Amino acid sequence: MTKKLFHKIIQPIQDFIRLESSAGLILLACTIIALILANSSSQQYYISFWQIELPVGIEGLGLKKTLLHWINDGLMCIFFFVVGLEIKRELLIGELASIKRAILPIAAALGGMIVPALIFFIFTSGTEMEVGWGIPMATDIAFSLGVLTLLGSRIPHQLKVLLIAFAIIDDLGAVLVIALFYGAQIQWPFLAAAAFVFFILLCANWGGIRHPFVYLIFGIVLWFMLLESGIHATIAGVLLALTVPARPRNKLSYEEAETLLQRFERIFHPWVTFAIMPIFALANAGVAIGENFGANLITPAALGIIFGLIIGKQIGITLFSWISVKAGLAELPSNVTWQHIFGIGLLGGIGFTMSLFIASLAFTDEHLLNISKTAVLLASLIAGCIGFLVLRFIATHDPVIISEK
Repeated sequence: MTKKLFHKIIQPIQDFIRLESSAGLILLACTIIALILANSSSQQYYISFWQIELPVGIEGLGLKKTLLHWINDGLMCIFFFVVGLEIKRELLIGELASIKRAILPIAAALGGMIVPALIFFIFTSGTEMEVGWGIPMATDIAFSLGVLTLLGSRIPHQLKVLLIAFAIIDDLGAVLVIALFYGAQIQWPFLAAAAFVFFILLCANWGGIRHPFVYLIFGIVLWFMLLESGIHATIAGVLLALTVPARPRNKLSYEEAETLLQRFERIFHPWVTFAIMPIFALANAGVAIGENFGANLITPAALGIIFGLIIGKQIGITLFSWISVKAGLAELPSNVTWQHIFGIGLLGGIGFTMSLFIASLAFTDEHLLNISKTAVLLASLIAGCIGFLVLRFIATHDPVIISEK
């Protein structure tokens, strides 16, 4: 492998870590701002602002949605597009490129989704709240990686890569859950049309078409068809990403040209990191605490989310990782110990972006939605703090000084 090719493969990972770490701080700031606005004298203005209706298109042929819906159904589609690009890159050249390397993060992600969902279901079974079982399944890459990065070179680089890999698989799991369980009634003609548009995009890839506007235009059509079909429109972002060419034009070698996948990721990733996710936080993280804060936290939904994220994530990630290694299916990366796995299992309990998003799909009742959001924010804060302290303790008592290089 040439040095240039090696740089091409490693550079996206380093850029990803740097961007996601910065995004964590910005997300935190926007979350605090949203909470302040939602619990101040400006509360009514904050709520009504996101309910402003914004029409797009010409009269009789367009869409009219609230600002909040445009953010959650429109801007978040771009977020899912970048998630899809990251998944595809990891499958091609990253930690998921080979079965042996992929088993550990896959096992960790599966455990981190299954156990929290079961815990939530135990708390809410038989109630109207059980539909929110997908809320504690998610891990927020930006916040969890941001916390891990605060520890600097005391944490092995391989642990950061492992966290990215299982968080990306976790995102894929959340995408499937949203597509299968949190859509509206299916409108089959629109779904068939969406499938046809997706087939056209696949043909464009197979036919060697590399012009970005072809994929963007048909991607918008795909988004509209899925929006009208009852499948959540954000799924269009992932489907579009899977059709984006990952090989350069004219069969040049990987190190000689930038692929369309790399180009899209380079362009959209900063926008998602520094604009779309902060806007999403401003619009969705504003929860009115109120006088019933304590009572709300002991409701079945809140307890399911809190225990699912803080305890379920940790148990699931650690247990499933241990089983995969002991069964000989996977092995721990170099410099990574079981104490490290325990620590990032805690960081996996930082749900935030995807958890808030699934909550908004699961609950139409404003009271239940506020309870869920409060539980997600509190659980993410606790999981992040405990995970940071545990990993800092491990790093302090580890005699080996680990370099980033």
